[in-house]
Amino acid sequence: MAASEENGGGNGSVEEKENGKKRRLGAVATAWLIFYNVAMTAGWLVLGIAMVRFYMQKGTHKGLFRSVQKTLKFFQTFALLEVVHCAIVHTSVLVTGVQVSSRIFMVWFITHSIKQIQNEESVILFLVVWTVTEITRYSFYTFNLLNHLPYFIKWARYNFFIILYPVGVAGELLTIYAALPYVKKTGMFSLRLPNKYNVSFDYYYFLIVIMFSYIPLFPQLYFHMLRQRRKVLHGEVIVEKDD
Repeated sequence: MAASEENGGGNGSVEEKENGKKRRLGAVATAWLIFYNVAMTAGWLVLGIAMVRFYMQKGTHKGLFRSVQKTLKFFQTFALLEVVHCAIVHTSVLVTGVQVSSRIFMVWFITHSIKQIQNEESVILFLVVWTVTEITRYSFYTFNLLNHLPYFIKWARYNFFIILYPVGVAGELLTIYAALPYVKKTGMFSLRLPNKYNVSFDYYYFLIVIMFSYIPLFPQLYFHMLRQRRKVLHGEVIVEKDD
């Protein structure tokens, strides 16, 4: 799910658990993860500032996506590296891959591809949620790697999601729903029979399936984060999720 805070692929701790024991990350791996998380924190911060400036200058959300889309596309696509990071910090490749790819799907195959929905309020809704979430998440990882994690950052990481996660999911679902009439009308990304591949694919129904997939996935990820929150805020430091 694109709005999830669950993704740990950008995560890095100088020490991580392996078979119940702590394993120290190498200097090169730690340096790279610090650089990556600082860059991503800065990137999403720049995006957030650009969104605020646009709204203050224009007084409307219309045109906001077009204004920030290059920055959004770059940093969200750059997050594909988090799948590679799973080999360093030993988080789930599957979970990280699904979450990163779902974000990229929302950016490239929904909002970018269907320009008629770019001014929908739901687009701004998930953009705001993503921005706050990612600034919090990447700054959490950065300070943790530096062994200097302010309590506020830790608190924000494990409290903001309580509101942001469901609001972000609502924004994503409403955006996909808004896209359905245009997808159905144009037949975009669909493959009709007959064709030389003898395969059919209907993007309209694919999006409907994606929407229904939120029903089982959202509660699982949300309640997992609630469990993580209880553990961390009661004194047990957890940097990565345990699958």
